[in-house]
Amino acid sequence: MFGLGTTELIVILIIALVVFGPSKLPEIGRAIGKGIYEFKSAASDLTDVGKEVKEATEEIGKEVKEAASLETKKEEEDAE
Repeated sequence: MFGLGTTELIVILIIALVVFGPSKLPEIGRAIGKGIYEFKSAASDLTDVGKEVKEATEEIGKEVKEAASLETKKEEEDAE
């Protein structure tokens, strides 16, 4: 977890306890947890959008290639 060991986490918790006091720590913990949850949710949504864009781009590319091949065939027929 971020390269922190048990000792470092305990020191951070003690400093937070001294700075914020025991009554504020649960509120801070909830706020941090909620923020992490929202960040993960937004990252997941962004990944889903990226996949949709990639699929749409591939589909458009296929359609363009198909249209180009049809145009080439039509030009060849007109030339004969």
